[in-house]
Amino acid sequence: MPRTPSALPFPIGPIRPTPGARTALRPAAVTIDGGFWHDRRATNARVSLPQGPDLLESAGNLHNLRLAAGRAEGEFQGAYPFVDTDVYKWLEAAAWQLAEDSGEPLAAEVERIVALVAAAQQPDGYLNTWFQLVKGGVRYQDLRWGHELYCAGHLIQAAVAHHRATGRPELLDVARRFADHIDSVFGLPGSGKPIDGIDGHPEVETALVELYRETGERRYLDLAGYFVDRHGHGLLGGEAYCQDRVPLRAATNVEGHAVRQLYLLAAAADLATETGDDELRSAGERLWRAMTATKTHLTGGLGAHHDREDFGDPYELPNERAYCETCAAIASVQWSWRLALLTGEARYSDLIERTLFNGFLAGVSLDGERWLYVNPLQVRDGHTDSGGDQSARRTRWFRCACCPPNVMRLLASLPHYLASGDEQGLQIHQFVTGTYATDRVRVRAETDYPWHGTVAFTVEETSADGPWTLSLRIPQWCREFRVRSGADAYDQSDAPVDHGWLRLTRAWEPGDRVVLELGLEPRLTAADPRVDAVRGCVAIERGPLVHCLEQVDHPGGGLDDIVLDPSRPLAVKHRPDLLGGVTTVVAAGRRRRLPDRGWWPYTSASGTDGGSDREPDGEPVELTAIPYHVWANREDGSMRVWLPTS
Repeated sequence: MPRTPSALPFPIGPIRPTPGARTALRPAAVTIDGGFWHDRRATNARVSLPQGPDLLESAGNLHNLRLAAGRAEGEFQGAYPFVDTDVYKWLEAAAWQLAEDSGEPLAAEVERIVALVAAAQQPDGYLNTWFQLVKGGVRYQDLRWGHELYCAGHLIQAAVAHHRATGRPELLDVARRFADHIDSVFGLPGSGKPIDGIDGHPEVETALVELYRETGERRYLDLAGYFVDRHGHGLLGGEAYCQDRVPLRAATNVEGHAVRQLYLLAAAADLATETGDDELRSAGERLWRAMTATKTHLTGGLGAHHDREDFGDPYELPNERAYCETCAAIASVQWSWRLALLTGEARYSDLIERTLFNGFLAGVSLDGERWLYVNPLQVRDGHTDSGGDQSARRTRWFRCACCPPNVMRLLASLPHYLASGDEQGLQIHQFVTGTYATDRVRVRAETDYPWHGTVAFTVEETSADGPWTLSLRIPQWCREFRVRSGADAYDQSDAPVDHGWLRLTRAWEPGDRVVLELGLEPRLTAADPRVDAVRGCVAIERGPLVHCLEQVDHPGGGLDDIVLDPSRPLAVKHRPDLLGGVTTVVAAGRRRRLPDRGWWPYTSASGTDGGSDREPDGEPVELTAIPYHVWANREDGSMRVWLPTS
């Protein structure tokens, strides 16, 4: 007989649809207690998060709050009007960590900084240290660049996290006062409110939806809808950069500043979830398809332009000049997860997996102390680094330090993005060692994924009366798989896969097991021929991991003259001694010895030069491809993902 689950965990995380939300799926409760993501999250908890207050102190963020609170004297520190958000993102990250481990040192730091934030708030609810201290208290006069509502959004998200994780009201009270102030100021013409305007950096929109979910105050949801729909009407001059060129409902492709676009789209998905707005839902699905088809790098990274941190044109996907900001990868995960819950479709979690393992995780070093703001797909031989936020070398902190605390908050809240439940059962979106639970079932998983493809599931508890469905996502990249469940066995030729889901329905009993075996054979990947930057090249992948070459593994020269031989087989070699233990892919190639062309790097392609500059065959070389997410953890040098084959 089924057993009633004992104290199944309630899912605590960044997205909590209301009971009446029009969503296909709802987040499940996941505990990660071993394996790949457990180790990376442990470094976040042990190293990255505890350093946060010291780094925020040295950068001046906490000093500014003390100034605004009247607790210190001096000058504002920092170059940007949005430095408060670094504090709020750290607070959010720390709150999600406290939901798992209410350790006293971290809890004490959180409450100290929460009290400081509350003290800096003005009596009418407004809070922004830049405008309070530098601009003489003048408000909302520079919505394009001022980021006042952007800062408010991150404060609200931190407050919701703090309330959900600890039950304490102090920061939520601050956030509600600020949201009430914003609601009294912004509105449509004729509403009696003084400003019809939007922030140049979307963020407050999705935060207001979550504040509505936390408090039940409908006006926060309405205010979020107002802001979403006012983008694209020329209120900030009509630029794509700040999502003001075209209304989202009419847009046909993603454009402008990548993070701004994705935060706005996450809010649209939230609104569609809570209101049933089919037009917003259709717009989100349409724009996601366009983005993944024409503007997404192999790593899941987004953003082609260093200038303005911008999406490029369709198929404009450069390598060494790829921007792929770490924050954009995080925003992509947030948006795709909302769409996965809204629609129930597995493809959104396919992109989440690719982004998590590659475009996102490369943003933080293995030791948890250094960061990448941008994530290029190539660093050339002889690269001269300009330093700063756009450096291709890992940095301790940034002048614009948006990415490090953003990484911290995604790692701390990662269990929220892994599984879901509905009336039919439990859906496993991402594979980890730990437990997945809804209010009716608990399933345990054991795996060494992504190094190995076997994931073993055991039903631990169930209160379901009759059959229910365990749905396993079969990744888009997977060529071969096998699943064993009791006397049943399926492979890719006869498994009942439904739009990416393997659905197993039965009257499950505690102790029932399912073993999923995903084939992890290494593969060569080519891009659409319209991607000019990588025409004639291939990339090495294995499972969810994109691989790259680093110069340190290939002595005797750089990487610009390496050619891969696609006719030779790829080999897999696990290296417990390398980069904390990784599985590498070994390939055959050659190192071209091209002639020195002197002052002119071009030659005839017609053959009329008599063949004097014909490319030599080159010397054979063994290529060692490491997972992209661990690059830049050793000595500086060149790196490349895409490899020419001729």
